[in-house]
Amino acid sequence: MKYVDGYVLPVPKKNLPAYRRIATECSKIWRKYGALKFRECVGDDLKTIKVKSFPGVVKPKRGETVVFSWIVYKSRAHRNKVNDKAMKDPRLAGTMKTKKMPFDSKRMAYGGCKVMVDA
Repeated sequence: MKYVDGYVLPVPKKNLPAYRRIATECSKIWRKYGALKFRECVGDDLKTIKVKSFPGVVKPKRGETVVFSWIVYKSRAHRNKVNDKAMKDPRLAGTMKTKKMPFDSKRMAYGGCKVMVDA
C-alpha cells in the first residue's frame, strides 16, 4: 500500500526563492533514494467558508503564505528506508547550513498517511 508524508507550513513570501532552492535540492535527494513523487505547492486559493483551511492550521503571519507538500512512497517501510538514507546524505546537511531556515518549523503540521484511494 502506497504511503504519503504530507506537511503544511507557513513561509514568508520574501523567503519563497530560498525555500524553493532547498526544496529542489531535497527533491533530488529523496528521489535518488526511491521516493515516487515529491511535490511542493504554494497556496493560491486559501480562503474557505465553513471548513478549517490550511492557514487556519499553521497561522501565517502578515507577509507569509502557505506551502503544502507531500512525498509518495511504495509503503511505510519504504518511506522509513528512503528517509533514513536521505537524512544521511551530505547534500541534506548542505541545505541546512543556512544561518536561518526560510520558514518557522515550529508552526509546521506534518503526518504520515496510508493511501486510501489512488486514482
